[in-house]
Amino acid sequence: MTSSPAPTLTTELVIGGMTCASCAARVEKKLNRMDGVTATVNYATEKAKIAHPAGTAVADLIATVVRTGYTAEEPAPPAPEPSEAADGADPELAALRNRLTVSAVLSAPVVLLAMVPALQFDNWQWLSLTLAAPVVVWGGLPFHRAAWTNLRHGAATMDTLVSIGTLAAFGWSLWALFLGDAGMPDMRHGFDLTTGRADGASTVYLEVAAGVVTFILLGRYLEARAKRKAGSALRALMELGAKDVAVLRDGTEVRVPVAALRAGELFVARPGEKIATDGTVAEGASAVDASLLTGESVPVDVAPGDPVTGGCVNTSGRLVVRATRVGADTQLARMAALVEDAQNGKAEVQRLADRISAVFVPVVLYIALATLLTWLFVVEDTTGAFTAAVAVLIIACPCALGLATPTALLVGTGRGAQLGILIKGPEVLESTRRVDTVVLDKTGTITTGRMRLQKVYAYEGVDEAELLRLAGALEHASEHPVARAVAAGAAERLGLPLGGLPVPTSFENVPGLGVRGSVDGHALLVGREALLDAEGVEIPGVPEPGAVQVAWDGRARGALTVADAVKETSAEAVARLRALGLAPVLLTGDGHAVAETVAAEVGIDADQVFAEVLPQEKADVIRRLQAEGRTVAMVGDGVNDAAALATADLGLAMGTGTDAAIEASDLTLVRGDLRVAADAIRLARRTLATIKGNLGWAFGYNVAALPLAAFGLLNPMIAGLAMAFSSVFVVTNSLRLRRFT
Repeated sequence: MTSSPAPTLTTELVIGGMTCASCAARVEKKLNRMDGVTATVNYATEKAKIAHPAGTAVADLIATVVRTGYTAEEPAPPAPEPSEAADGADPELAALRNRLTVSAVLSAPVVLLAMVPALQFDNWQWLSLTLAAPVVVWGGLPFHRAAWTNLRHGAATMDTLVSIGTLAAFGWSLWALFLGDAGMPDMRHGFDLTTGRADGASTVYLEVAAGVVTFILLGRYLEARAKRKAGSALRALMELGAKDVAVLRDGTEVRVPVAALRAGELFVARPGEKIATDGTVAEGASAVDASLLTGESVPVDVAPGDPVTGGCVNTSGRLVVRATRVGADTQLARMAALVEDAQNGKAEVQRLADRISAVFVPVVLYIALATLLTWLFVVEDTTGAFTAAVAVLIIACPCALGLATPTALLVGTGRGAQLGILIKGPEVLESTRRVDTVVLDKTGTITTGRMRLQKVYAYEGVDEAELLRLAGALEHASEHPVARAVAAGAAERLGLPLGGLPVPTSFENVPGLGVRGSVDGHALLVGREALLDAEGVEIPGVPEPGAVQVAWDGRARGALTVADAVKETSAEAVARLRALGLAPVLLTGDGHAVAETVAAEVGIDADQVFAEVLPQEKADVIRRLQAEGRTVAMVGDGVNDAAALATADLGLAMGTGTDAAIEASDLTLVRGDLRVAADAIRLARRTLATIKGNLGWAFGYNVAALPLAAFGLLNPMIAGLAMAFSSVFVVTNSLRLRRFT
């Protein structure tokens, strides 16, 4: 008898103390060495997502991270975040800003004195030492502390490079000042962008030590601010829900925290208030603004029986809502969870960057040592050797590699959430680039999914208004979707409320055929041709296949056509999909005549229509298209679309659809507008392009910068400035996705 595999749990930890991508790589490597553990550590979000056996305690996972030299804790419950502008409300950001401000004020005169010989006066170098010492020791303390911690654990990170480089420059300067000739009152020296030959005993590098610390602090500060902006969309989504709610208990309104609300309870949403949770309107009518949740700018009218979503704003009337989903089951919570999962994931290209980051720092240390030895023994220039080696240490930047993918994912998925587009993970992005065919389910995707009265054919001698009045009256007594569409359409065309139609004096449902009954003394038949044939009523002609026939008093009087109405935006959506290079295909279980009519209306070629397809056959159609060499995206919303969505190379589920369809898809479109499908593919492609641009810059920067530094073509201070802004460039480039429309 085989034993069942042990259950696997997923734990998320917040990791503290990481300063670059190589830190994240180290933590990930240590966690993955534990038995049965699979971990992904994201430097940008500072989180670890860990799959582990049920027998592995969370405390053991935390202990492993701590032994690696970092802190770890389980995420705290969500709490209101400070606004982006209020840096002072964020202790870490405020402390970093204060350290940067003091360092910048002290180092500015040091850099100016070194770069402009005309400003140099007797003993200027001693003033520079007085100003530079606090910058190197206190300003650079985070780098030195992290470097020491890493050294104790036998590791090296970005902080190791910065700490060695700045302390070496400062130490050389102290030696030259106290033991060499640099301390002479009349000492002067110029500034060169490259490494120049000079007497080491009379050369100080105080501007390098102070300037590099300040520039890297500036880079860290700008990076931290940018990362906050990158994650702002997710924070806004998580804070969208109401904080408290007026619950009806024993007929009395009681205000309680939203967490205390239970499924099935009634609660009140007044004009201007957020709807507390997902539910169904029990009383009242209003318009609901869902723009923050779906990106849809036009408020939607709701009445008793209509569903409403938590987080939407009630704009006008008072509503009484029965809660159907609460807590983590609500659409808002599930959206936030999907976005967070996507942001914590890693694309395959990022895994390559992570592997490079893991070995990058040791390689840079070897390059710096080789540079030092080459300049000493080949070029025979001690000062040049030192300057070039320090430049190599300072210029190297694995941070940009580590930030390239996660920052773009943070911004792209966050912006998608604001527009009602949920991207499930980074691997989805690659699929959107390859897709060349998009299969569109008809019902609920291209069409509204609701039957509507389309055309009225009154036979010779019959008044159209009378035809509508009598047929609508009889159909109003039926619950069948076609009958309801006829009744509603008749009342609308006659300018009457539904209750204004005559009431039948008798009514009988004929299963599968239609209805019969009496209205205003007339014996009516409304239904298929077979119903009239069975009663011996002759039909003069069939205006359209499948039309609903109407007869009274033994004679056919007219016909009505009922169809699922095409959404107003579907034709525009198909045009947008074509513009993206996608060939649209229509897939439906309806007959060929109906399918071809819908296809013609929205701009899909007749030879790209698959009609009369049974639900279980939809996935077969996808496989058939894939066998032709196509890369297929599928857009659907029903339970019967789930298999096809999972089979397609890229599945897009309409958020108005079923949970099964949403679960099987790669992208979820929160509102039921097909135009969002084109927006989703555009956003995913733009995010992928941003990731590749970031990685191209990060790789290119290091490939170009390290040789320049090693050959003495970069002053260490310029190297520090370039290194700091390489990370800032990557994050700022990702932030451009916030402007996606």
